[in-house]
Amino acid sequence: MRIIRWGILGTGRIARKFASDLRLAENCVLIAIGSRSQQSADEFNKEFPVQYCHYSYEELAQNPEVDVIYIATPHNLHYENTLLCLQHNKAVLCEKPFAMNSRQAVEMINMAKEKKLFLMEAMWTKFHPHYIKTIEMIKQGLLGEIKSVLVNFGFKPIPPIPARLFDPALGGGTVMDIGIYNIFIAMSVLGKPDHIEATMTPASTGVDEQCAVLFRYKNGALAQLFSTFSSNLATEADISGTDGRIRLTSRFYEPSSNIEFYNGRPDSKELIAVHKEEGFGYQYEARHVNDCLRNGLTESNVVSFADTLLMMEVLDKVRNIAAIHYPADEV
Repeated sequence: MRIIRWGILGTGRIARKFASDLRLAENCVLIAIGSRSQQSADEFNKEFPVQYCHYSYEELAQNPEVDVIYIATPHNLHYENTLLCLQHNKAVLCEKPFAMNSRQAVEMINMAKEKKLFLMEAMWTKFHPHYIKTIEMIKQGLLGEIKSVLVNFGFKPIPPIPARLFDPALGGGTVMDIGIYNIFIAMSVLGKPDHIEATMTPASTGVDEQCAVLFRYKNGALAQLFSTFSSNLATEADISGTDGRIRLTSRFYEPSSNIEFYNGRPDSKELIAVHKEEGFGYQYEARHVNDCLRNGLTESNVVSFADTLLMMEVLDKVRNIAAIHYPADEV
């Protein structure tokens, strides 16, 4: 079995969680880390010892021993970091949001296609057992015809507040940081919306501190999606149909979430059992990438290029309607 050799670009919180979970994935190894700060790289290396500790992103991308690079930098850097890795013939797993807008996403995907390299957006929820089971139950018709999706995701940042949450140059605001999960769940169940409404409460920096999104569908279905940095919300998802309802408990986008199934009667709650592994939940997508690389694939059949481009298209529309603009949009 071929051992897949990973590198991680970026040394923040998510990079550390991914590195921890990579130990739970089979037949792969983290061999390299890349950071623009020597101190940050060295601190990461103490926690997760690697064979190669690089003090620049370029050095990591040029390392011939690395098979695939996980990009864990702030939103605004995904585009340039992905292109850098692809230019050096590295497969890439890029954290979400995949890019700042559709234009960037198209360029990233086109380069991967031209160079015949694997590229995937790290939509980790799509690989979690609770999500897979939820979609399976819906496809089995246990909910009947889906009529509504209600999703909320909110938390009040604790000081010191990361700059990326509110800085427009870093893709700040709720929609790109957490609202993307709400949109993902809604489109997983109902598909591309036929009509979008969106409104936001601006932070002092101009990005959205809160955002309310409404998807309308020709069959009458509605999705109500709310994200906020102003208060702590339940962070749950309700999917309701003519014959039943599924409630994904807090946090609906993580593997720790539970599935509550209601078959149409108020007192009918049933807890649906799914296998839960240790770890944060990043090992599932890592295993998938490992399998794709071993099989010579350049595109995932779970998170396809079409899936990513549709997500970026809808995010662009939501931001445009809600008047959420970034410097990257002006290029």
